[in-house]
Amino acid sequence: MAQAMKIAIVDDEKDMRQSISQWLALSGYDTETFASAEDALKVLGADYPGIVISDIKMPGMDGMQFLKKLMGSDSALPVIMITGHGDVPMAVEAMRVGAFDFLEKPFNPDRMSQLAKKAANARRLTLDNRVLRKELSDGSQLMNKLIGSSPVMSRLKEDILDLGQADGHVLIDGETGTGKTLVAHALHAVGSRAGKKFVLVSCSALEEDALAKRLFGPMLPEDTQLPAVEEARGGTLVLEDIEALSDTLQARLLSVINDQGTPAETRIVAICNLQEQNRTCEDALRSDLFYRLAALRITVPPLRQRGEDILTLFTRHAEQFSEEYGCDAPQVSAQEAAQLLQAPWPGNVRQLINLAERAVLQSRRGGGTIASLLMNDHEEMQPVMTTEGKPLKEYVEAFERMLIDNTMRRHRGSIASVMEELCLPRRTLNEKMAKYGLARADYL
Repeated sequence: MAQAMKIAIVDDEKDMRQSISQWLALSGYDTETFASAEDALKVLGADYPGIVISDIKMPGMDGMQFLKKLMGSDSALPVIMITGHGDVPMAVEAMRVGAFDFLEKPFNPDRMSQLAKKAANARRLTLDNRVLRKELSDGSQLMNKLIGSSPVMSRLKEDILDLGQADGHVLIDGETGTGKTLVAHALHAVGSRAGKKFVLVSCSALEEDALAKRLFGPMLPEDTQLPAVEEARGGTLVLEDIEALSDTLQARLLSVINDQGTPAETRIVAICNLQEQNRTCEDALRSDLFYRLAALRITVPPLRQRGEDILTLFTRHAEQFSEEYGCDAPQVSAQEAAQLLQAPWPGNVRQLINLAERAVLQSRRGGGTIASLLMNDHEEMQPVMTTEGKPLKEYVEAFERMLIDNTMRRHRGSIASVMEELCLPRRTLNEKMAKYGLARADYL
């Protein structure tokens, strides 16, 4: 259940602030009251998890001064001002300064509830967007989203950390659904440009004229958005589906790159998504542009090469969907684990996420198996043969790690509960956790 939105009520009249507080508390809000603006400012600041309702006329610091202080700290904080009869010009001035809205005394409590709901929704959206922006600029958060400890994923993370500190342009390639755009975000977040602009343009989403204008301009008087090469100046410009650029736009992009000199003012990260057989990004781009963009290169591994990461990803996403749909996550049998590990995964991580959601929905209805969903995705798959492709030992170890990981997660790190459910003595459990790189602290 979402946490109740806070409402700070600021009024020097005790009866007024108590009646407002009681009414809004009945509507489900978490209220706190202050007798003066000075007291409120000790608590209210940037990222306050709620909204403010304040009287305009108060002794000491009045409502207008209070509003200006709040706007200086967080201009997106919704502040509803309460005005006396005849103070409408002052209320209009408050709106100009940044107030969300105003209520004129005597006001209808239902009208106040409606305004509070509207302001709370706006505040929730603002705070959610700030959290998202923080995640997209926080290298550690993004690296945590690159789930997996397989050798190929460990190399990928090392490449991101190394290349993130470099200055050259980067080419990211790999199959569809492998997470190339997430890698581009991570490259930006772990490098020296982390606090600068991150601009993403899909080269396949626009017609050539519209794409040329989006990338290079010119700007018209009615335009509110800078061309991408200007918008990203000093930061990172990510070009998805770089292979979709026409020869003309490739030439213009090369000109922009050459004009920047070395080191580049703006880093360009090109994402190549070619799927045609026997065709590469090098084939699709003019050679001089390709070699400028591919000075540094990252190839994101396909899911089928990531071994036990497949089971980790599946169970993590299944848990997330089970919380979303309010049901238990499906249990993966040994045979289904082997099938997940052997599936070809042409759609990679994106396909796995879709499969996890369908498995949860199917489990909620009380029927079907993960194996049946896999067979629908891969009709050409043969019955699982655990001796094909990898030694049986690898499948057994992957399944064992998944079982311990899931059980530790379910019991929130309770060693005693895990020992009881898996019928393992403590020493054996400790040895297996050490073997698979599982730490109790991660589940507490």
